[in-house]
Amino acid sequence: MSSNAGESSSSSKMPDSSQPTTTEKGSEYLEQLANEAEELRKKLDQERHKLNDIPIQQAAERLDVMGALGVKQRRILKGHVGKVLCMDWSLDKRHIVSSSQDGKVIVWDGFTTNKEHALTMPTTWVMACAFSPSSQMIACGGLDNKCSVVPLSFEDDIIQKKRQVATHTSYMSCCTFLRSDNLILTGSGDSTCAIWDVESGQLIQNFHGHTGDVFAIDVPKCDTGNTFISAGADKHSLVWDIRSGQCVQSFEGHEADINTVRFHPNGDAFATGSDDATCRLFDLRADRQVCVYEKESILFPVNGVDFSLSGRILFAGYGDYRVGVWDSLKCVRHSVLYGHENRISCLRTSPDGTAVCSASWDCTIRIWA
Repeated sequence: MSSNAGESSSSSKMPDSSQPTTTEKGSEYLEQLANEAEELRKKLDQERHKLNDIPIQQAAERLDVMGALGVKQRRILKGHVGKVLCMDWSLDKRHIVSSSQDGKVIVWDGFTTNKEHALTMPTTWVMACAFSPSSQMIACGGLDNKCSVVPLSFEDDIIQKKRQVATHTSYMSCCTFLRSDNLILTGSGDSTCAIWDVESGQLIQNFHGHTGDVFAIDVPKCDTGNTFISAGADKHSLVWDIRSGQCVQSFEGHEADINTVRFHPNGDAFATGSDDATCRLFDLRADRQVCVYEKESILFPVNGVDFSLSGRILFAGYGDYRVGVWDSLKCVRHSVLYGHENRISCLRTSPDGTAVCSASWDCTIRIWA
C-alpha cells in the first residue's frame, strides 16, 4: 500500500511532457500570426493586381511613334572653373542660375550667354541653387550646411545683402522655393527636409522619414497642391503632406541611391533617376511604379531627369556625358544628345518647354533646343 502511494505521489510531481510549454505556445502563436500576415499580404497583392490597368506600353501601342525632334546644342555657358553641380531656370524663361564646386554661383542670360551676377560663397561645393518665383532672388547652399538667399539687383553689391535662412546638421543637397518668395524647401544629408520662412529664417515644418541622405526634392507645377516629393540614399521616394509634415506615400523599386526626382506636368506622377542606371515612372493614384526606362548598354548613373511640357518626353542626364531622350509612354529611348565632356550633374526643362538645360562636371552649362 505504502509503496503504491509513494509511486502515485511521485508520479503526480513529474511534469507531463505531452503538454506544450509556455515558450512553445508563444512560438506557435507567433508563427500563426506570421502566416496570417503573409496570407493577408497575398490577398492585398491579388486585389491590387485586379485593379491594375494594362501596362503603360500596351496602352501606348496605338500612339504614333515620335518623329525626329531636331534638338541640338544651341548655347554653351562657360565661366565656372570647377564641376557645375546644380542649375535652375528663372520663370522668365531666359535667366539661369548655376552653382559649382569652385564656390561660385553665377546668374546667366541664357539668350546672350552673358554673366549678370557672380557670387563667391564661403564654401566650395555649392551643391544647390534655385530661382525664386518672382526671379528677384536666388537661394543657394551646400557643404556649409546652410541655405542662403540673395536678392538680385544691379544697383547694390548683392553679396552684402546675402542672408542665411536655413541651417541643417549636415550638407544641404537641394532647395526650391515653395509657391512664393516667402517660403523655401530644403533637403539635406541629415536625412530631413524642412520648410523655412525666408524673411525671419524660422523653421516652419520639419519632415523626418528618410533613413539616408536626401538628394532631391520637387514640388508639383500646380501651386494649389499641398504635397512635395523627396528621394535619396535610402532608395525610396516619399510623398509628404506639407500641412501635417507626414509622409503620405512611399515608393520603392530602385536598387541604388536616387539622385533626382521630378513631377510629371499633370502632377499625378513623377520620374526618378538613380545610380542603378535606370529612370522610373511612379503613379501617385495607382500607388505603384508603372514604367522603367533602361537599356542593357546603359551602365552609368542618372543624375538629372525632367519632362517636356506635355509629359510625352523624358530627358535624362547620365554619368556617361550624354542626355537620353525617352518616349515616356512607350518606354523606349528615342534619341541621344552628345556634347558634354564629363558627367551630367543636373538637367532642367525651361518653364515654357522650348529648351532643356544641362549642367556638367566639364565646368559648362549647355542649352539644347
